[in-house]
Amino acid sequence: MSIPSPDSTRLADLDAHYNYGLSAAEIDEYVLAVTATLASSERVEELYNETAPTAPGRAWSEPSDNPLGAWYVTTEIEGAANGPLVGKTVAIKDNISVAGVPMMNGSRTVEGHIPRRDATVVTRLLAAGATITGKAVCEDLCFSGSSMTSQPRRVLNPWDHSRNAGGSSSGSAALVASGAVDLAVGGDQGGSVRIPSSFCGCVGHKPTYGLVPYTGAFPIEQTIDHLGPMTRTVHDAASMLTAIAGVDGLDPRQPDTTPFIDYVGDLNESTAGLKIGIVGEGFGALNTETGIDEAVLAAVDVLRGEGMTADNVSIPWHSDALAVWNVIGTEGAAFQMLDGNGYGMNSQGEYDPELIAHYAANRITHGAKLSKSVKLVGLSGRYTFELGGGKYYAMARNLALELRKAYDQALAEYDVLVMPTVPYTARKFLPEGAPLADFLNVALGMVGNCAPFDVSGHPACSVPTELVDGRPAGLMIIGKRFDDSTVLRVANTYEQARGGFPTFKPAQTVGEMA
Repeated sequence: MSIPSPDSTRLADLDAHYNYGLSAAEIDEYVLAVTATLASSERVEELYNETAPTAPGRAWSEPSDNPLGAWYVTTEIEGAANGPLVGKTVAIKDNISVAGVPMMNGSRTVEGHIPRRDATVVTRLLAAGATITGKAVCEDLCFSGSSMTSQPRRVLNPWDHSRNAGGSSSGSAALVASGAVDLAVGGDQGGSVRIPSSFCGCVGHKPTYGLVPYTGAFPIEQTIDHLGPMTRTVHDAASMLTAIAGVDGLDPRQPDTTPFIDYVGDLNESTAGLKIGIVGEGFGALNTETGIDEAVLAAVDVLRGEGMTADNVSIPWHSDALAVWNVIGTEGAAFQMLDGNGYGMNSQGEYDPELIAHYAANRITHGAKLSKSVKLVGLSGRYTFELGGGKYYAMARNLALELRKAYDQALAEYDVLVMPTVPYTARKFLPEGAPLADFLNVALGMVGNCAPFDVSGHPACSVPTELVDGRPAGLMIIGKRFDDSTVLRVANTYEQARGGFPTFKPAQTVGEMA
């Protein structure tokens, strides 16, 4: 299509934005110069349209049976006839592209988009034999740790419908925990795989940063974006990770190469003699619910009974890690997810031009419908960026190296570190119109232990402890970067020693909700 030439009024606005100080006559000269550059943009669009794929005609439907509100749409996309995941059903978090199937990313600003390409994790799951049975509802642009911001509906916790399912991978956790699917893919920038896994009582593994390609998923902030498995057993998480891990050549978050690892086979290796570091700064949070710390320490005792040793360790940086994440998660996300229309620029990875254009238009027209937590990101992140010109983000990224070093030093002495995933169990839904402070506390108040490892990039797996007041809670196991195998081995040892994780008990019906 032909790009309209700018007039002098439009360039005067841009002159004011950059404070160039151009005169009216100079602006008139630039109208011709800028117009001359547009031919390249037009030619690039022509060339792109000649090579871009078209979305396949895959069948999908509105969910007919959706008691938890966890399905966005349902499908029946069968994978390969042979493979390690044959017979397994999988839900794909709705920030991840499945070609030909609607994608909403929990937000009115993305609603109506139909991807042309499968995300790499989707391609790999199908190649491994899995059957994709639908897209799982997620929080609005994935920026919430509770399940109360998602569009078109909130997600109910399968254990208690009056409580939230966590976030942002809320639908993924609820579907896995309730038995609606065997497996799900989640995304994690501040704990969004692990938090809902803790609240819903399933396994959630955030892989090492860069181990699993993020290609084809809607970004929040390139330096903290992760995708990972959510399952009912550690064995299934290991199977899924084996299928989706590895470099795809399209994601700049990844190293040049990663060795193939059979995470399932590694589960058979003994964990006897491994050393566990109990991170003191991960316990005793101000909002810790009675019984959470005790349940996690009881889980450590189970691991001791399996031949591991466990000692207390102090990592002072853990107490400051959330401040580092907050700057990256607001200023960085405002720059990329909002002002950069999801993808931003200056990356050598694969882009999704159709998604960018669709979201760019709808982000403005439907901006008022964005969640309070997303609005906070934009207001806070843009304010500090304009105030400091990006210096606070730059400081945070430099401090991320110090944070990583602090965890690396502890992991040089211990094989894994442990702490509670979340300091409390799933909370009740807030009433409509709750004050902003209450909303933000429920939406983001649980990320303190999870978010640091999105910044540092270490693998972290949440597995269910014993129930706390009849509700699921999580033990988080952290390991060396690219040593996801040891993390999963310890998690599996714990699961086997307990004889399995607590079994889901059907919650009260919606009509009986408190």
